[in-house]
Amino acid sequence: MGSIVSRWFGSFSGMSKDDRLQIFMMGVVFFFVVAAYTVAREFKDSVFMTIVGRTYIPDAKFASMFVLIPLILLYSKLVDKTRRYQLLCIYSTIYGVLGLVFTYFLGTNIGIVNTVQDPHRIFGWLFYFFIEGYSPFVLSVFWAFANSITSPGLAKRGYGFMIALSKLGGALTSGFAWFLLHKKFSLGATTLSDVAIHQIILGASSLLLLCVPVVTICLMKAVPGYKLHGYEAAYKFEKARGKAGEAKTGAWSGLKMFFRYPYILGIFSMLFFYELFNMVLNYQRLGIAEAVYGNNVSGITGFLFQQMFATHLIGFFISLFGTSVLLNWLGERTCLLLIPITTAILISFFLFSYSPTSIIIAYVGIRSINYAFSYPVRESLYIPTVKEMKFKSKSWIDAFGTKFAKSTGQVFNKFVQKYCMNFFFGVHAIFFSVAIGVWLVSAFLLGRRYQKAIMANEVIGEDFASKKNEPESVDNVVKAITIMGWFKSKFGR
Repeated sequence: MGSIVSRWFGSFSGMSKDDRLQIFMMGVVFFFVVAAYTVAREFKDSVFMTIVGRTYIPDAKFASMFVLIPLILLYSKLVDKTRRYQLLCIYSTIYGVLGLVFTYFLGTNIGIVNTVQDPHRIFGWLFYFFIEGYSPFVLSVFWAFANSITSPGLAKRGYGFMIALSKLGGALTSGFAWFLLHKKFSLGATTLSDVAIHQIILGASSLLLLCVPVVTICLMKAVPGYKLHGYEAAYKFEKARGKAGEAKTGAWSGLKMFFRYPYILGIFSMLFFYELFNMVLNYQRLGIAEAVYGNNVSGITGFLFQQMFATHLIGFFISLFGTSVLLNWLGERTCLLLIPITTAILISFFLFSYSPTSIIIAYVGIRSINYAFSYPVRESLYIPTVKEMKFKSKSWIDAFGTKFAKSTGQVFNKFVQKYCMNFFFGVHAIFFSVAIGVWLVSAFLLGRRYQKAIMANEVIGEDFASKKNEPESVDNVVKAITIMGWFKSKFGR
């Protein structure tokens, strides 16, 4: 343990003063982002289950994919028109303000005051879609910003510390929420209701999110500009494009690059398989919560926050003493392979020891590893890419791609629930084995491509700026899978 600690502190102390300041301030920004997201994410399921019903969660997951498409197109337009840090300020402000609006309505009859489950209660659906957009429009924007101003070497040394600060934020807010929900909190002679406690927690998280623009602006002023170039080859390429007037590539460019470059497809696969396993375990976890607490929203929410507190606490120690050490020692290529391997171990434990305890242990373990280790490893893959990949392709992956993965997991859950409960172990074993196998192959190829790009000082996607190099088939694929493209091909001639 002593050598691990000394190695971690050695890598951090080896940075320059400006590098340490940059990592620290990015960590503070991420602290607020994750502290707010932790509360919002767990409220999403408990509020929706109380207002609409657990059986409609798969439908909400599927519908959210299409609800977010126009918002992604708007975001892609903003990428062309605003600076990197401004995007983070804009979206964190929007979500902070909207969070306060939802906080107010949560305490009215359209919110959780009314506990009658009904799929026609619009507020439950709107709240669910609002929280689903948090990942692509706040969390994803933060990472796109961080990857654009961080070099590969600094990411190896500093991302672990940054993640540790975020886990501390998540642990504090989830622990605070868990405490309030299990201890009847009083103001003088008045005991706060469950509804009021939910409003306090959601309102506090929204206020934390409004701190993000303040710290981000301070970061941009405190750190010298030349230290915020990130991957130098990508910075020079983007600067040259800007001078040539080629910086604006349109709202659909991120999706086009997804189909043109296998590298982006590989990053998507890393996220897809995690979310697939996460959804299968989460459905089992929500079943335990519903069986124990019924329609008691405070009981369900407290149960979920208890696990999130454990997730962030475990993740804090993983990120503090494991992430940077492993990245420096093994490199991204090997670390990418460790992700599916550790997931396979936890999934095997879940299957062979199937019980409420094993479900929760596997769920907490997989999420702890994802947030503390997999996330920084996966996000660092965007560093040697062009702006369109960092921001636009990433937004499609984190919005549409993530929801597609979650919907796939929910479809599997429904299929097993309806047809295969008598063959639960066999069906899950086959499903997980195939997914892990494909995941391992994808991680191997992706790691090899990343290593090749860094060694050659290559910018992945730099040829996309040339219109003559863009194959017509890419446009056809995009049109074929989008509603807008379908209508255009049918009626636009």
